[in-house]
Amino acid sequence: MYLEIIIIGIIVIFLMVYTGRINSNKFFSDNEVYLRKLKEEDWDFYVKAKYGDNVNSDILFNRRIRNGVMIAALVLCLMLGNLSYITFLFAIIVGFFTFKLDYINIKSYYKKHLHQIDAMLPHYLKSIEILIQHYTVPVAIGKSMNDAPAIFKDGLQELINEINAGNDTIEPYMNFAKTYPVRDSMRMMRLLYRLSLGRQERKQEQLLAFSRSISNLQQKARETKYKERLEKMESKTMAMLITTGLGVMILLILAVLLIMNV
Repeated sequence: MYLEIIIIGIIVIFLMVYTGRINSNKFFSDNEVYLRKLKEEDWDFYVKAKYGDNVNSDILFNRRIRNGVMIAALVLCLMLGNLSYITFLFAIIVGFFTFKLDYINIKSYYKKHLHQIDAMLPHYLKSIEILIQHYTVPVAIGKSMNDAPAIFKDGLQELINEINAGNDTIEPYMNFAKTYPVRDSMRMMRLLYRLSLGRQERKQEQLLAFSRSISNLQQKARETKYKERLEKMESKTMAMLITTGLGVMILLILAVLLIMNV
């Protein structure tokens, strides 16, 4: 009877939230200042990296909080018969883990796709190289944004904003490289910074060095892609051989058993 009352209470609360009798949005808006302290600094970036501009990161964040609170409340309801500081702490830990789970998953997704970003960078830098022949580095970066891969656009916009705000140090370039910590990103951004400072008479020489570095990056990207394909083919071949070997062994065992029975 006790469990049935708890289940009915949970269902009633869920229906009130679902029908709008309990306004969860008002709760979030009233406590936004405090709830935002739970938000990870790189949450917005990871959401953009996975979903692009089609998904509002704040809505997903509010959903994470709601799920965490609901799970914590559910655990507390199930343990009301043995309620203590330990059970309360356990419920909070479970709710917090539920809240963090989406962040862990989306961060893991980004890390798994770093090699894809790694392959995109040399092609993007090649387009920058072409534009730098006619424009300054900041202008070239600004003009490249429309054709840049979607995942780079926020980082590029931040880079341009810092430069336009008067930051003529290497810091904006390094911040971009830290945001996308792939192969040689630090070195390439240093080269871009030197190009932005270089005199016009040395521009061609620096541009040639930049072009050689991009060519090396493209070659490495092609080699990595070829290696990944080769490893995939090898794993498929190995799986096929193992399956065939096991199949043959099973047939032989069955044949031996049949002969023994005869």
